[in-house]
Amino acid sequence: MAKRIDLRSDTVTKPTEEMRRLMAKAEVGDDVYGEDPTVNRLEELAAHMFGKEAALFVTSGTQGNQVAIASFAGRGDEVIAEAESHVFFYEAAGISAIAGAQTRQIPGDRGVLRPADVRQAIRNKDIHQPRTALVCIENTHNRAGGTITPIATLQEIHEIAHAAGAAVHMDGARLFNAVVATGIGEREWASHVDTVQFCLSKGLGAPVGSLVVGSREVIDRARVWRKRLGGGMRQAGVLAAPGLWALTNMVERLADDHANARHLAEQLVAMSGVRVDMETVQTNIVICDVEDTGRTADEFVGALRRDGVLASAFGPTQIRFVTHKDVSRSDIDTAVSVMAKLVASLRR
Repeated sequence: MAKRIDLRSDTVTKPTEEMRRLMAKAEVGDDVYGEDPTVNRLEELAAHMFGKEAALFVTSGTQGNQVAIASFAGRGDEVIAEAESHVFFYEAAGISAIAGAQTRQIPGDRGVLRPADVRQAIRNKDIHQPRTALVCIENTHNRAGGTITPIATLQEIHEIAHAAGAAVHMDGARLFNAVVATGIGEREWASHVDTVQFCLSKGLGAPVGSLVVGSREVIDRARVWRKRLGGGMRQAGVLAAPGLWALTNMVERLADDHANARHLAEQLVAMSGVRVDMETVQTNIVICDVEDTGRTADEFVGALRRDGVLASAFGPTQIRFVTHKDVSRSDIDTAVSVMAKLVASLRR
């Protein structure tokens, strides 16, 4: 069977052989009792890397976001988030269902919130209005194509929020992509937010898990929320072990994913009827629009799949491609060839 080239997401990566070996030999204990030494090492490493007091190992990025949000916002509060952010778009209304807060959506510029818009959206102290408890930043931004919030913008939003008594949470599921793309370290990013959630199971290639980092007080609250959501795990060291390996061995190679994404985008934008906003191609996500071909994204995705290339429909005429460690430059060239033949066939 011919190899499938899976560009649907960076969540589809397989653990490395070293990760599997470490899982098999991981030292474990009961994490709910705080006795899993491998989980403890992972949490200590994450807190140290980000310059925060504490960290919490969680099952997924969504769980990490939701326990962090619920640690700041409660029933009747409001959470500011970008209009197409993951916490609003892909987390099953968790902010309202779990924290009991409502979301105030603000359209960003390629996914990046404007500080002036955040300032305007923060509620006045008025009995008719909810309390603005939290501002959420997504960095990098999935639906905008992997775009990065500039560090100066993040700092300004942080200052605005804190002046109004609100906290800032960063959904940094792919934050290490921003770290590698900008050369700005994770500590600098984390210094301008109260909490960060980041995934081990995307570009870093671990099979499962995310972490939330923040102050000890906030992480203690998040741990309670994790328990409420059924996320208290027992011998979780078998999951934490590949995460430790990922954090210490898989960050710098993200530059390869970025180079492959740029190469893919440059080839796609040269095809007749295919549009790519090259300003958004900053990390490992490429979104192209095929509207001018007269076909839908679903039609394209189906045709690509039949030729062994997997991608995601990201709207009526938009297709998302995501590069990752299990896709080589040769694979990208093959995918480009399949896409080019498909586009050429539509002109005949």
